[in-house]
Amino acid sequence: MGAWYKRRAVPPLSVRPSKIVCVGTNYRAHAQEMGKPLPDEPLLFMKPPSAIIGPGEPIVRPGGYQRVDFEGELAVVIGRPARRVAREAAMEHVAGFTCLNDVTVRDLQKKDVQFTRAKGFDSFCPVGPRVATGLDPSALRIETRVNGQVRQSSTTADLIFDVPTLIAFISRVMTLEEGDLISTGTPSGVGNLDPGDVVAIEIEGIGVLENPVVGEP
Repeated sequence: MGAWYKRRAVPPLSVRPSKIVCVGTNYRAHAQEMGKPLPDEPLLFMKPPSAIIGPGEPIVRPGGYQRVDFEGELAVVIGRPARRVAREAAMEHVAGFTCLNDVTVRDLQKKDVQFTRAKGFDSFCPVGPRVATGLDPSALRIETRVNGQVRQSSTTADLIFDVPTLIAFISRVMTLEEGDLISTGTPSGVGNLDPGDVVAIEIEGIGVLENPVVGEP
C-alpha cells in the first residue's frame, strides 16, 4: 500500500483537504491547443485527496496507456470556509498558493468523457514545495520542465477565469473548507510522462515542485 494512504496531511499542506476542485480549459492558449472554444463559465471537476503526494515522491504511471500527461498548475489553498462568497471578498478566504501537477491519463479522459478515472489515480496530484503567502495571483510566471527541458511556459495573466472569480463561482456550488485546494488550470504544452522522467513545475514566488516518474509495480 502506497505511502499516500497513510498520511493525514502532506507537506507543505498543514491540513489534509476535504476536496481538490480543479478547473478545466482555463488558459486561452491551452483551449486553442486542445481545439476547444473558450468556456462561458468555469468547467469544474475533482480529484480525490488520496491522489496527493509531496515534493520528491514518485508519480506512479499506470501501465497500458499511451499518454499520461503532466499539467502544471497554480493551486489556491483555502484558509477559512467560503460559502456564497462575493468575488470582491474572495481573497479573504485564501491561505496561500502552491504548485500542483494535475496528472492525467489522456486515453481514459477521451474514453470516459468525464474526468474522474483519468485524473484520480493514486499519486496523480503532486503538490508543493511550499504554501506561499502575500502573492498577487494575477500575473505569476509558470513553467513546467521534463528532464530539464521546458514544456510549458506562461503566466496566470492568460487565465480565462481568475482566482477571485473561481472562488466565488465554486463557493456558490459547494462550501470550500479550510485546507481545500483549487487547481486553476494548465497552460498550453501538456505532454506525456514515461518512467524515468523527472517533471518540475516552477511558479514565480512559490518555488519548484519536482517529482520522478516510475512504472506501476
